[in-house]
Amino acid sequence: MKQILTGNEAAAIAAKLARVKVISAYPITPQTAIVEKLAEFVADGELEAEFMKVESEHSAMSACIGAAAAGARTFTATSSQGLMLMSEMLYIASGLRLPVVMANANRALSSPLNIWCDQQDSMAVRDSGWVQLYCEDNQEILDSILQAYRVAEELLLPVMVCFDGYILSHTAEPVDVPEQGEVDKFLPPYELPHPLDPERPVTMGPVGVPEYYQEIRCMLQEAVRVAEDKIAEIDRAFGRRFGRRYGLIERYRSDDAEVVLLTLGSLSGTARGLIDRYRKRGEKVGLVKLRVFRPFPFGELIDALGHAKAVAVLEKDVSLGSGGALFIDAAAAFIDVARRPLMLNFICGLGGRDVTQLDIREAIRVAGRAAETGVVRRAVRWLGLREKIVGLRPKL
Repeated sequence: MKQILTGNEAAAIAAKLARVKVISAYPITPQTAIVEKLAEFVADGELEAEFMKVESEHSAMSACIGAAAAGARTFTATSSQGLMLMSEMLYIASGLRLPVVMANANRALSSPLNIWCDQQDSMAVRDSGWVQLYCEDNQEILDSILQAYRVAEELLLPVMVCFDGYILSHTAEPVDVPEQGEVDKFLPPYELPHPLDPERPVTMGPVGVPEYYQEIRCMLQEAVRVAEDKIAEIDRAFGRRFGRRYGLIERYRSDDAEVVLLTLGSLSGTARGLIDRYRKRGEKVGLVKLRVFRPFPFGELIDALGHAKAVAVLEKDVSLGSGGALFIDAAAAFIDVARRPLMLNFICGLGGRDVTQLDIREAIRVAGRAAETGVVRRAVRWLGLREKIVGLRPKL
């Protein structure tokens, strides 16, 4: 049934449809409405779950870890500094192979204090062992959370569903909300294979002595790496039941494109309409949207971008001292590939700054020039930067 929902409402309804048993969270803008809505569902008797009010995000993830270890389907949500505060526990959740699902409404990190959107928060914990999915619109938020539980529980890995704060979290649009019975068929009740149980004692989180720690991390790396196949399999199953599929990446008019934009999140929708205008003029410009950032889909990306002359990576984050996190991984994909496109990185939209069509046109223009000349003068550039601010002398 179609409903007009904000991204936060879509996330809350998805958790309800998943029949979560334990919700633990601490409020932080712009995700607060997610757990407020879930608290209403629990209070009104619409959702049979334990809602745990805690004193911090660190405690919220700790509670989810304990509940998941006991075999409960768990959910939490956070943003920005909240994600940073719980970062210690993110590594524990993945190391213990617990299927926690979390919604992250992307928001800039301090300092300076900023409550608006960019993706530096989730990118900062990209190495924590969590699967990371990025959503373009509110429908994808709801669908991705439902898929996330299947992925998490079949792989025994935690999953983070990321979506742009305010741009999606507070914007309402039509969302097709599936019937509970159909969701139950897609997502059956969960039973952890080895739950904490006084009758069957197990050890979780023992000391990782040097003789074993490296092997354990290697096993976790392999588990995350091979998650690609399971994510794709579950996405196909979701498509068969609900008629919507997303894949690991999405190609938009890119198969014959000489210049390709690589994006993730809501920025993909901003670029899509502009691509249509270029194609109408006969210019070979296309778009590839990355949905799954961890595990990074190296093979799919090589197949999607390998034919291009130049790739413009547009992203709302920066790995300080280097470039954008997406650009770093995308460039690494082609290290051992003989035929590789020129790679250009465009940092944009930090702290909620609007990414305009003029900005995207500039990225296409620079990438097009590189495609013609075969030369990249600066691999990392900033879009929409106010370079005349006193004392600012950007070197990138």
